[in-house]
Amino acid sequence: MHGAAKRMVNAQQAKLYNNDKIIKLKSLKSNAAIWFNKMCRAKQLNPNYINIKMNGQKPQDKKTAINAIRFRINQEIKFMYRKKQHLKQRLYYYNITVCGSIHKNI
Repeated sequence: MHGAAKRMVNAQQAKLYNNDKIIKLKSLKSNAAIWFNKMCRAKQLNPNYINIKMNGQKPQDKKTAINAIRFRINQEIKFMYRKKQHLKQRLYYYNITVCGSIHKNI
């Protein structure tokens, strides 16, 4: 037909390409989660997914609950950064693999 010739893509290349897209999507979601948690920490808001129940209404109890929520947000941010780094490494691996498989078939 018109235009450049289409290359044949085998199933293995398609799988690698789809894995690449999935990892990019997961990376974007973890970036959004990091941003959300940082904003909650900066504005001193409590996300709905953090449920810490304390007995008592003394100032010491309230301060403990606030510190526990802050600690939980910080731990979540650290976890998301680790997850993001792991996804970047997987994405790099898939990019190298896809490029290698494409150049083999040329």
